[in-house]
Amino acid sequence: MDIGFGAPVSGAWATPDNLAAFAVAAERAGYRSLWSFQRLLVPVGSGMDPVYQSVLDPMAALSFAAAVTSSIRLGVAIVNLPFVSPGYLAKQAASVDVLSGGRHDLGIGIGWMPEEFALTGADMAGRGARVAEYVQVLRTLWAGGDRAFTGTFYQVPAGTQAPPPVQAGGPPVLLGGLARPALERVGRIADGWITSSRTDLSKVNQLIAIVREAAAAVGRDPQALRYICRGVVRAGAPVAGPDGQRLLLSGTYEQIRADTERLGAAGVTEVFYDLNWDPQIGSPSADPAAATERAEQIMQALAPAAA
Repeated sequence: MDIGFGAPVSGAWATPDNLAAFAVAAERAGYRSLWSFQRLLVPVGSGMDPVYQSVLDPMAALSFAAAVTSSIRLGVAIVNLPFVSPGYLAKQAASVDVLSGGRHDLGIGIGWMPEEFALTGADMAGRGARVAEYVQVLRTLWAGGDRAFTGTFYQVPAGTQAPPPVQAGGPPVLLGGLARPALERVGRIADGWITSSRTDLSKVNQLIAIVREAAAAVGRDPQALRYICRGVVRAGAPVAGPDGQRLLLSGTYEQIRADTERLGAAGVTEVFYDLNWDPQIGSPSADPAAATERAEQIMQALAPAAA
């Protein structure tokens, strides 16, 4: 199983120096991938978690990281598709792929916060119905040469979008979502599934099973898909979940590593340790020096090379 790392894109440790330094350090330590995420707005009075209160743009962050690395994959988990046209996101993703030499993974989702829909002029109604066509537009534009597409929601006038991605067919398209329709959609059209920070990891095998069943039903190979877990790491004292049981990926480094192996046995193909969800690191009110030091310790302790 591959092990990735969440880039410093949120809170106190999300500085230019840290983004460059952690990208380089993660690559040297044997991490397979580096991940960003999207948050556009923190509504007044929403009480959102610290991780969401100050977040760098995900595609800008990946482009920044591409300039200082050479082999680590660069993923976004996720961009919400209602907030940006497929033509524009296709151009962004292709550019990241070109600038990174073919190392980009594109995760997309449908969004959930009404205020962000209002901010972007997007419509929450029917957003799930648009996903398949949205992905089709991405792949049409990434195919290179003169292309055209006319669908129910989107249109690609005859023309070319260049430069094309380095990866044949474009960056892998990974979908988020926890509801059964979203998971079935992954199996039908995507290259893989990305869990959210709210996923109950003790039941991830059941969610993967839904994706696999949907893939098999349309003649796709379920084993060819990627099943990627955002590893919300809580290093230190174990954290109890709603059921009173220890949350996976919390506690000692030994417990976290054992949990990672458990996730692999459940069908997960990649876990990326995302320290942005640690309030001591990803909160904008955390001490920057202490946040950076804590992140360095956890990254090195959990590094694939160390294991």
